[in-house]
Amino acid sequence: MREDIKINDRALALEKSLIEKLELVFDTDVELDVYNLGLIYEIHLDEAGTCKVVMTFTDTACSCAESLPIEIVARLKEIEGIEDVKVEVTWSPAWKITRISRYGRIALGLPPR
Repeated sequence: MREDIKINDRALALEKSLIEKLELVFDTDVELDVYNLGLIYEIHLDEAGTCKVVMTFTDTACSCAESLPIEIVARLKEIEGIEDVKVEVTWSPAWKITRISRYGRIALGLPPR
């Protein structure tokens, strides 16, 4: 899991599945998935199987602001052990280009860090 994502132990146990599913959800404005783009800030899974995801967008005018949370819910519900998903959008801290992963930077043609 990325070091800049706050994650609890219960969610960390599903790390591989969470990453695989989040890499399938693309921000069509940028042509990169939400995980490598750095839009995910926090993942918390409670004992009842409810997964809370705190995320942001690259811009307040992001055209996929309505569709991305719906896609995240659908993808994460496919994981065994996750019964429900709640997505919270935050604008603080604001997303910065430095949140893009090394893989994401290469995919976008940016110099890797």
